[in-house]
Amino acid sequence: MLGAIIGDIVGSKYEFNNHRSKDFEFFQDSMFFTDDTVMTLTIAKAIIEWHTAMHDEDDNYSPTLNELTTAYMQAIGRLYPDCGYGGRFYQWVFSDNPQPYNSFGNGAAMRVSAIGWIAKSEDEVKTLSKAVTEVTHNHPEGIKGAEATAMAMFFAKQGKSIEEIKQKMIEYYPQLEDSDFTIDKIRPTYEFNEACQDTVPQALQAFFESESFEDAIRIAISVGGDSDTLAAITGSIAEVYYGVPLDIKQKSLSYLDESMLILFNEWNDFYQYNFT
Repeated sequence: MLGAIIGDIVGSKYEFNNHRSKDFEFFQDSMFFTDDTVMTLTIAKAIIEWHTAMHDEDDNYSPTLNELTTAYMQAIGRLYPDCGYGGRFYQWVFSDNPQPYNSFGNGAAMRVSAIGWIAKSEDEVKTLSKAVTEVTHNHPEGIKGAEATAMAMFFAKQGKSIEEIKQKMIEYYPQLEDSDFTIDKIRPTYEFNEACQDTVPQALQAFFESESFEDAIRIAISVGGDSDTLAAITGSIAEVYYGVPLDIKQKSLSYLDESMLILFNEWNDFYQYNFT
């Protein structure tokens, strides 16, 4: 969860002004959270309410995760109209009749990290990631991108090595097995791309080549392209695998406004009570 937020904040400065190097000041005053953070915490909120309703013996009706995801994406999303939504997602957020629009955009993958934390099996990763994704991104590539991100987190949580996680992810993206698919070889020609199939493999590779949480974010930024989203995806996985250093955690939270910080703290309390 925090890994996605940090990747988003650090990448915000470079989304439209790529920095193809690992050498940069990690936190800067000009950085900020974007729609990646807003939607990551929104899905976390939907999961909290869904899990609570599922375990409420006095409640005769339990809303589905799809329903709650839609409701909170619209309710919270409308509070941040200028945070960087894509055109079709913006229309969906403010629609009176929100329907999925066959998207394979990388927004599916950047917002799914809560699933990677709570899922208890591979089947649950697939079911839950699909539920929170298909309300907007119901194209098979959108669903695959979200699932792959959450699945990599799931395997990291199991204690698998980077190489073991990579072998699992090759099932989703065979190009990861190609010796030419390295960050150094991708970087010179990689261009801004908002598709899952052209963002998630690069984000995964950034994690595979990393040596620490901060290094993973730096590598992701150095790829270029849609920097905040790419780094948010990488950060989601890197947080599970490495953890987040305390100084980076404290600094990153200072970028959140009061509403986002409340949601983040609510998620932490929920996760610690129910899943640790």
